[in-house]
Amino acid sequence: MLKVKPHPAYPPEEGRYLRGNDYSPVAVIIILITPPEEIPPEIERLVRTGVETGAALSGTLQTANIGIEKIICNIVANPNIRYLILGGPESEGHKTGDAIKALFKNGVDETKHIIGTSGLSAVLYNVPVEFIQRFREQLTLIDCQFQDESVICKAVRSCFQEKPVDFRGQSLFDPGAFPEPPLSGKLT
Repeated sequence: MLKVKPHPAYPPEEGRYLRGNDYSPVAVIIILITPPEEIPPEIERLVRTGVETGAALSGTLQTANIGIEKIICNIVANPNIRYLILGGPESEGHKTGDAIKALFKNGVDETKHIIGTSGLSAVLYNVPVEFIQRFREQLTLIDCQFQDESVICKAVRSCFQEKPVDFRGQSLFDPGAFPEPPLSGKLT
């Protein structure tokens, strides 16, 4: 399987994430519902499990707008990332997990609102439509929301397999890098 070097500026956006293996086919996002200075140990464990099991990036996501935009910028800069594992709780107001799922399922409308989410601020104003489309084409979402570290670990490991394996009804394996060059850009 073909692997490629990420963009030289990868990852272009700062955030609350740990960087792991740049050639990994998976990134992990864990929904954060507390202030950043009060991250509970169970959320820290989920994030560490992602990167320690081999994810390219593993971190927290709090908002359904700028947070998702930063994730999009970071992931499209690395064509090796082909899966996005979603974990953690759901946020009451932002509905960030719901927004991620709706983004994969429905995309955005002409005003860049994520279609089909109940998230209060699920608008991706600051990222080009080209990046949003690439994000949706490059990745497969693996929904592990509300699950513990063992499920996150098994999901990450499933993405590394050379031959397809069944993980909670999805056939997962490492398909190699997305067949287009990395995109790089920062939020406007």
